[in-house]
Amino acid sequence: MHIPDGFLPLGQAAIYYIITIIALYFALNWAKENLDEKRVPLMAVLAAFIFAIQAMNIPIPWGTSGHMLGAALVAIVFGSPWAAVLVLAVVLTVQGFFFGDGGITALGANITAMGLIAGFTGFGVFKALKNLNRWVAIFIAGWASTFVAAISITLMLAAAGTFPLDMGLIFMGTYHAVIGVAEGLITVVAILAIQNVRPDLLPWNKAKSSPEVEK
Repeated sequence: MHIPDGFLPLGQAAIYYIITIIALYFALNWAKENLDEKRVPLMAVLAAFIFAIQAMNIPIPWGTSGHMLGAALVAIVFGSPWAAVLVLAVVLTVQGFFFGDGGITALGANITAMGLIAGFTGFGVFKALKNLNRWVAIFIAGWASTFVAAISITLMLAAAGTFPLDMGLIFMGTYHAVIGVAEGLITVVAILAIQNVRPDLLPWNKAKSSPEVEK
Protein backbone atom coordinates (compact mmCIF):
# COMPACT_ATOMS: atom_id res chain seq x y z
CA MET A 1 0.00 0.00 0.00
CA HIS A 2 3.02 2.29 0.36
CA ILE A 3 3.29 4.85 -2.43
CA PRO A 4 6.86 5.10 -3.75
CA ASP A 5 8.67 8.19 -4.99
CA GLY A 6 7.70 9.38 -8.45
CA PHE A 7 4.08 8.23 -8.25
CA LEU A 8 2.72 11.63 -7.18
CA PRO A 9 3.32 15.07 -8.70
CA LEU A 10 5.19 17.25 -6.23
CA GLY A 11 2.24 19.64 -5.95
CA GLN A 12 -0.09 16.85 -4.85
CA ALA A 13 2.57 15.38 -2.57
CA ALA A 14 2.89 18.79 -0.88
CA ILE A 15 -0.86 18.87 -0.19
CA TYR A 16 -0.65 15.54 1.62
CA TYR A 17 2.33 16.79 3.61
CA ILE A 18 0.28 19.78 4.74
CA ILE A 19 -2.57 17.47 5.79
CA THR A 20 -0.08 15.30 7.68
CA ILE A 21 1.50 18.24 9.49
CA ILE A 22 -1.92 19.46 10.63
CA ALA A 23 -2.88 15.94 11.75
CA LEU A 24 0.38 15.54 13.65
CA TYR A 25 -0.25 18.83 15.45
CA PHE A 26 -3.50 17.42 16.84
CA ALA A 27 -1.92 14.01 17.48
CA LEU A 28 0.91 15.52 19.52
CA ASN A 29 -1.56 17.60 21.52
CA TRP A 30 -3.52 14.43 22.23
CA ALA A 31 -0.31 12.68 23.34
CA LYS A 32 0.60 15.50 25.75
CA GLU A 33 -2.79 15.26 27.42
CA ASN A 34 -3.31 11.48 27.44
CA LEU A 35 -0.05 9.53 27.47
CA ASP A 36 1.45 8.52 30.79
CA GLU A 37 4.29 6.29 31.93
CA LYS A 38 2.07 3.18 31.74
CA ARG A 39 0.89 3.72 28.17
CA VAL A 40 4.07 4.91 26.45
CA PRO A 41 5.66 1.42 26.56
CA LEU A 42 2.45 -0.05 25.13
CA MET A 43 2.59 2.42 22.27
CA ALA A 44 6.20 1.44 21.57
CA VAL A 45 5.29 -2.26 21.56
CA LEU A 46 2.39 -1.67 19.17
CA ALA A 47 4.62 0.40 16.88
CA ALA A 48 7.11 -2.49 16.69
CA PHE A 49 4.26 -4.94 16.07
CA ILE A 50 2.88 -2.77 13.26
CA PHE A 51 6.32 -2.46 11.71
CA ALA A 52 6.49 -6.27 11.62
CA ILE A 53 3.05 -6.92 10.14
CA GLN A 54 3.56 -4.25 7.48
CA ALA A 55 6.70 -6.07 6.34
CA MET A 56 4.49 -8.86 4.97
CA ASN A 57 3.81 -7.34 1.54
CA ILE A 58 1.76 -8.79 -1.31
CA PRO A 59 2.65 -7.29 -4.71
CA ILE A 60 -0.24 -5.60 -6.53
CA PRO A 61 -0.18 -4.64 -10.24
CA TRP A 62 0.93 -1.09 -11.20
CA GLY A 63 3.66 -0.77 -8.63
CA THR A 64 2.14 -0.78 -5.14
CA SER A 65 1.55 -3.57 -2.62
CA GLY A 66 -0.94 -4.91 -0.11
CA HIS A 67 -0.40 -5.41 3.60
CA MET A 68 -2.01 -5.00 6.99
CA LEU A 69 -1.90 -1.62 8.75
CA GLY A 70 -2.52 -1.72 12.51
CA ALA A 71 -4.17 1.71 12.62
CA ALA A 72 -7.48 0.45 14.00
CA LEU A 73 -5.65 -1.54 16.66
CA VAL A 74 -3.85 1.53 17.98
CA ALA A 75 -6.92 3.77 17.78
CA ILE A 76 -9.08 1.30 19.70
CA VAL A 77 -6.48 0.45 22.35
CA PHE A 78 -5.76 4.11 23.08
CA GLY A 79 -9.34 5.29 22.60
CA SER A 80 -8.41 7.88 19.98
CA PRO A 81 -7.64 7.95 16.23
CA TRP A 82 -4.93 10.52 16.97
CA ALA A 83 -2.90 7.74 18.55
CA ALA A 84 -3.02 5.89 15.23
CA VAL A 85 -1.84 9.00 13.39
CA LEU A 86 1.12 9.34 15.76
CA VAL A 87 2.19 5.69 15.70
CA LEU A 88 1.76 5.22 11.95
CA ALA A 89 3.65 8.47 11.29
CA VAL A 90 6.63 7.12 13.25
CA VAL A 91 6.47 3.68 11.62
CA LEU A 92 6.09 5.01 8.08
CA THR A 93 8.85 7.59 8.55
CA VAL A 94 11.31 4.92 9.72
CA GLN A 95 10.27 2.65 6.85
CA GLY A 96 10.66 5.40 4.29
CA PHE A 97 14.00 6.81 5.44
CA PHE A 98 15.81 3.67 6.56
CA PHE A 99 14.21 0.72 4.74
CA GLY A 100 13.15 2.20 1.39
CA ASP A 101 9.52 1.17 1.97
CA GLY A 102 7.47 4.08 0.63
CA GLY A 103 8.84 7.22 -0.94
CA ILE A 104 10.05 10.28 0.92
CA THR A 105 8.11 12.64 -1.34
CA ALA A 106 5.05 10.41 -0.84
CA LEU A 107 5.45 10.15 2.94
CA GLY A 108 2.70 12.69 3.59
CA ALA A 109 0.31 10.74 1.36
CA ASN A 110 1.18 7.45 3.06
CA ILE A 111 0.64 8.89 6.54
CA THR A 112 -2.61 10.53 5.42
CA ALA A 113 -3.96 7.22 4.09
CA MET A 114 -2.57 4.69 6.55
CA GLY A 115 -2.56 6.84 9.69
CA LEU A 116 -5.24 9.50 9.40
CA ILE A 117 -7.83 7.85 7.15
CA ALA A 118 -7.32 4.33 8.46
CA GLY A 119 -7.23 5.48 12.08
CA PHE A 120 -10.40 7.53 11.88
CA THR A 121 -12.19 4.86 9.86
CA GLY A 122 -11.32 2.08 12.27
CA PHE A 123 -12.14 4.13 15.36
CA GLY A 124 -15.39 5.44 13.86
CA VAL A 125 -16.59 1.96 12.93
CA PHE A 126 -15.70 0.65 16.38
CA LYS A 127 -17.54 3.48 18.14
CA ALA A 128 -20.60 2.97 15.93
CA LEU A 129 -20.83 -0.79 16.48
CA LYS A 130 -19.33 -1.43 19.93
CA ASN A 131 -22.70 -1.41 21.74
CA LEU A 132 -23.92 -4.25 19.52
CA ASN A 133 -20.94 -6.51 20.14
CA ARG A 134 -17.51 -5.20 21.10
CA TRP A 135 -15.46 -7.97 19.48
CA VAL A 136 -17.43 -7.99 16.26
CA ALA A 137 -17.02 -4.22 16.19
CA ILE A 138 -13.25 -4.59 16.61
CA PHE A 139 -13.08 -7.10 13.75
CA ILE A 140 -15.11 -4.92 11.38
CA ALA A 141 -13.11 -1.85 12.40
CA GLY A 142 -9.86 -3.62 11.50
CA TRP A 143 -11.27 -4.74 8.16
CA ALA A 144 -12.75 -1.34 7.30
CA SER A 145 -9.59 0.58 8.19
CA THR A 146 -7.52 -1.46 5.74
CA PHE A 147 -10.09 -1.44 2.96
CA VAL A 148 -10.87 2.29 3.13
CA ALA A 149 -7.16 3.20 3.33
CA ALA A 150 -6.52 1.10 0.21
CA ILE A 151 -9.32 2.86 -1.66
CA SER A 152 -7.92 6.24 -0.59
CA ILE A 153 -4.50 5.25 -1.98
CA THR A 154 -6.20 4.23 -5.23
CA LEU A 155 -7.90 7.62 -5.47
CA MET A 156 -4.62 9.43 -4.78
CA LEU A 157 -2.83 7.52 -7.53
CA ALA A 158 -5.72 7.94 -9.95
CA ALA A 159 -5.73 11.70 -9.32
CA ALA A 160 -2.00 11.68 -10.05
CA GLY A 161 -2.56 9.82 -13.32
CA THR A 162 -0.36 6.96 -12.11
CA PHE A 163 -2.87 4.21 -11.42
CA PRO A 164 -5.95 3.63 -13.64
CA LEU A 165 -8.98 4.15 -11.41
CA ASP A 166 -11.08 1.22 -12.61
CA MET A 167 -8.27 -1.32 -12.38
CA GLY A 168 -7.04 0.29 -9.19
CA LEU A 169 -10.36 -0.16 -7.48
CA ILE A 170 -10.58 -3.75 -8.66
CA PHE A 171 -7.08 -4.79 -7.63
CA MET A 172 -6.56 -2.65 -4.53
CA GLY A 173 -10.15 -3.17 -3.38
CA THR A 174 -10.16 -6.93 -3.92
CA TYR A 175 -6.73 -7.57 -2.40
CA HIS A 176 -7.41 -5.44 0.65
CA ALA A 177 -10.91 -6.78 1.17
CA VAL A 178 -9.18 -10.12 1.75
CA ILE A 179 -6.21 -8.66 3.65
CA GLY A 180 -8.73 -6.79 5.81
CA VAL A 181 -10.05 -10.10 7.13
CA ALA A 182 -6.58 -10.92 8.47
CA GLU A 183 -6.33 -7.36 9.83
CA GLY A 184 -9.65 -7.77 11.64
CA LEU A 185 -8.64 -11.10 13.16
CA ILE A 186 -5.22 -9.85 14.28
CA THR A 187 -6.81 -6.74 15.79
CA VAL A 188 -9.20 -8.92 17.81
CA VAL A 189 -6.43 -11.29 18.92
CA ALA A 190 -4.10 -8.46 19.93
CA ILE A 191 -6.75 -6.66 21.96
CA LEU A 192 -7.85 -9.93 23.57
CA ALA A 193 -4.25 -10.48 24.64
CA ILE A 194 -4.09 -7.02 26.20
CA GLN A 195 -7.48 -7.63 27.84
CA ASN A 196 -6.15 -10.82 29.45
CA VAL A 197 -2.75 -9.46 30.51
CA ARG A 198 -3.29 -5.75 31.22
CA PRO A 199 -7.02 -4.96 31.11
CA ASP A 200 -6.38 -1.67 32.92
CA LEU A 201 -4.77 -0.29 29.75
CA LEU A 202 -7.92 -0.58 27.65
CA PRO A 203 -10.23 2.45 27.57
CA TRP A 204 -13.47 0.60 28.36
CA ASN A 205 -11.93 -0.89 31.52
CA LYS A 206 -10.48 2.46 32.57
CA ALA A 207 -13.88 4.03 32.02
CA LYS A 208 -15.44 1.61 34.53
CA SER A 209 -13.15 2.83 37.28
CA SER A 210 -13.04 6.47 36.16
CA PRO A 211 -15.99 7.87 34.19
CA GLU A 212 -13.92 10.90 33.19
CA VAL A 213 -11.38 8.88 31.18
CA GLU A 214 -13.54 8.74 28.05
CA LYS A 215 -15.35 11.91 27.08
